[in-house]
Amino acid sequence: MPYPSQVTGTTIIETATALIERDGVESLSLARIATALGIRAPSLYRYFDSKSALLQAVNLQTTQDLIAALIEAAASSSQTHADRIMALAHAYRAFAHAHPRAYALAYSMTDPAAQPDPAALAALAQQVQAVVAPITGEAASLAALRGLWALVHGFVILELAGQFQRGGDLTSAYTSAVEAYVRGLSE
Repeated sequence: MPYPSQVTGTTIIETATALIERDGVESLSLARIATALGIRAPSLYRYFDSKSALLQAVNLQTTQDLIAALIEAAASSSQTHADRIMALAHAYRAFAHAHPRAYALAYSMTDPAAQPDPAALAALAQQVQAVVAPITGEAASLAALRGLWALVHGFVILELAGQFQRGGDLTSAYTSAVEAYVRGLSE
């Protein structure tokens, strides 16, 4: 177990995220985080003044990690702009599957105190918007990004919730839906 001097805001966020993934956000408490870190709960207040502030930091980190995965996927696709968007969409789905509870928390949190700063989220989204802009043009890129995000998020959240009950290959269905959207952007 780390010494209290080795605990940082980052290690607290990482520990909270791991506990959320393992046990769900409903089970998360500052006492459980402190126990996992081998410190006393009041030590956490040095970094976060409340559970909401900690959840805000977890949500921001989740969003930053997601955007980094998207940008990396788009950058590693050396094909067309449409291929970069497809790579981005598949990275989005892979991230959500790898971090289902943190992802769901970050994109369903209704408590304003636990939501990340809107300006930080906008700056992150602009990086993804830059991947869409070469197809749509700068003027239409925000609307195109919002449509793409709604499509991939809607599909993923329904999939994670087990709402697709009629069988079939969900990867193929996802790919087809995103390809259709990208074709529409290109026209």
